[in-house]
Amino acid sequence: MFGIGMPELLIILVIILIIFGVGKLPEIGSALGKGIKNFKKTMNDNNEIANQPPKKEEEKK
Repeated sequence: MFGIGMPELLIILVIILIIFGVGKLPEIGSALGKGIKNFKKTMNDNNEIANQPPKKEEEKK
């Protein structure tokens, strides 16, 4: 995965723990998860809209 091994991931995790602290990690994880979920939902909605044929306007009498 991008040339990052276990030692590098552990160093990154320790740095994140030092910067944010243990108490903030669940909040950060939750916010990150919600952001990814909303991004995926938006991308799927845009794909569905783009794949639909244009609606025909009914003629008014």
